[in-house]
Amino acid sequence: MSRLVVTDYKNFANSNMPHLGYEVEDFQFYTWNITGWSYLEGRVTSPEFVAGGWSWRILLYPLGNIDNDVVSIFLESVDRNIAPNGWHSCVQFAFALWNPEDPKKFVYNSGYNRFTAESLNWGYPRFCEHRNLFVPLDNQTRSLIENDSCNITAFVRIIKDPTGFLWHNFKNYDSKKATSFITLKNEGTTGYLNATLQTLYCLTYFRKAVYQIPTENDVRDKSVSLAMQNIFYQMQMSDSPVGTKELMKSFGWDSLNSFMQHDAHEFNNVLRNNLENKMKNTNVISKLFAGKIKSYVKCIKVNYESSRVEDYYDIQLNVKGCKTLDDSLKNYIKEEKLKGDNKYHTENYGLQDAIKGVIFESFPSVLQLQLKRFEYNAQNATSNKIHDRLEFPMEIDLEKYLPQEADKSKPHKYLLYGVLVHSGCFDNGYYYALIRPRKNDKWLKFNDDRVIPVTDKEMFESSYGGHGKFSSAYVLVYIRESDIDDVLSPMLPEDIPEHLQRRLDKQKIEEAEEQKLYLCAKVIHLIED
Repeated sequence: MSRLVVTDYKNFANSNMPHLGYEVEDFQFYTWNITGWSYLEGRVTSPEFVAGGWSWRILLYPLGNIDNDVVSIFLESVDRNIAPNGWHSCVQFAFALWNPEDPKKFVYNSGYNRFTAESLNWGYPRFCEHRNLFVPLDNQTRSLIENDSCNITAFVRIIKDPTGFLWHNFKNYDSKKATSFITLKNEGTTGYLNATLQTLYCLTYFRKAVYQIPTENDVRDKSVSLAMQNIFYQMQMSDSPVGTKELMKSFGWDSLNSFMQHDAHEFNNVLRNNLENKMKNTNVISKLFAGKIKSYVKCIKVNYESSRVEDYYDIQLNVKGCKTLDDSLKNYIKEEKLKGDNKYHTENYGLQDAIKGVIFESFPSVLQLQLKRFEYNAQNATSNKIHDRLEFPMEIDLEKYLPQEADKSKPHKYLLYGVLVHSGCFDNGYYYALIRPRKNDKWLKFNDDRVIPVTDKEMFESSYGGHGKFSSAYVLVYIRESDIDDVLSPMLPEDIPEHLQRRLDKQKIEEAEEQKLYLCAKVIHLIED
């Protein structure tokens, strides 16, 4: 097998610059012939070359930009004066320093960077050591530099930025400005609460309904409805992270120990039960989240069947033993035979062999699927997280899970709207939310620090789980496609009642005044000490 040579430029780049999984907008290479190496000092720049429509050059420090015993090489953008405001370019690049007489003799490094007007160059302060330049290495007969001459080739791939924030350092990043959304403060171990609230907030139909709850006579810190209105209003109007202590107090969660015991699924149920009583006149909770399911037991040898139909607000699906969401749904409705020691007891026929199962009679507009990622091991009295990979689709048709007699007047195609992700282990983890706030929007990742756009691929790969991965989807939220325009309808100024705006604005002013008094009292106390 022949040894790779630098002058086989495309193959050299493909061999030494691993594909990063992003679309390549342009690929260029440029070779700079350097003579009189021993006379070079300080900063030396190559002629300019073009890649991706912008001009670049190689920046060389023959004696290093920090340490004198190394060579430093950087890629530099030279279009600062003509680049538009906010310009950036995502670049994967490599440098090869090689012998012009023998392109098999080379040393190289590769990497990638987001170039901006504030960060115009990036590269390798310690590209290679001086002592390796002028002597043959590894039983070779020729050195990298001969006759005081060498070549440096820059290989440049311009990468298409799918979100606008690829390889961003997030210094001075403004979530509201970048995405129109803000984060919620983590009040200790409340990531589960924040992820759930972000998911509900972006369901604008639900947000509008929360604003319409009558709370004029409610007492602050005692009303879940008023706390929800306050949080949603601040999330909509504020530019900085919003706290959730008022909501926790309204639940009676006054201490760290009391709310450490909850998770996203339990919090969602508690919140729904509290709001349902306040919203019973509008039936919004049921309209959005409730489906109907039939549980049955049917005897095999006698004509007897027992069944009941009830509402459900989420479906708890197995992860273990399943590879896809389809597997989990089929497992959920799979019939179980009751026989032997597990026979079914009937009033009129005694113990009977029977079939037990469930049938979906309807699906709601907003379908919440809880994936059973945690299991209790009775043998050693411990709980563990199931990290198995479970794949789920961007869209799914649920009609095949309905019986023939079910109402199929509405289509049952559902689009993925949100994913609540648990990262870590059972007793040491955190939650974040991945949400697509509008039908054709980019996905957004909501965590404690910021809200950032992510690609479809990043959303899926951070949610599927699998061997060696500690992040996996815990809750999936799908919306019926035919209802999505209503469920995610735009917010209008009139959607917030004027009396609520006045009350919440006044409350915010009062909180600010209280904070000022607290700070003044603290300063006085420090001075007295």
